[in-house]
Amino acid sequence: MEIKVIKTEEDYNQALLQLEEIFDAPENTKEGDEADLIGVLIERYEEKHYPIGPPDPIEAIKFRMEQMDMTKSDLADILGYKSRVTEIFSRKRKLTLKMIRNLHEKLNIPYESLITDN
Repeated sequence: MEIKVIKTEEDYNQALLQLEEIFDAPENTKEGDEADLIGVLIERYEEKHYPIGPPDPIEAIKFRMEQMDMTKSDLADILGYKSRVTEIFSRKRKLTLKMIRNLHEKLNIPYESLITDN
């Protein structure tokens, strides 16, 4: 199988097809090594051409709440008041620095996910 640097969308699509053919190849085999290499090339191309920005802070909070099986009342214990949670979720109130710190410390949400330029 020919492996080459991915420079165009056509190269990218071809690499995806190549990877699909050998995706389940066992490790430490020629095909397994090829799958790893193609995967690295695809990842590099995607990072450059399809970057994924940080999540919206509200969505990051909701996602973490879902992971932890939390309610809005649970979140109110961290942010102060239940009405404040409602205001934040409806985007009527922005997160304060204190709220961001509490969310980071108590829910382990990365600062990068809580701070945006918007």
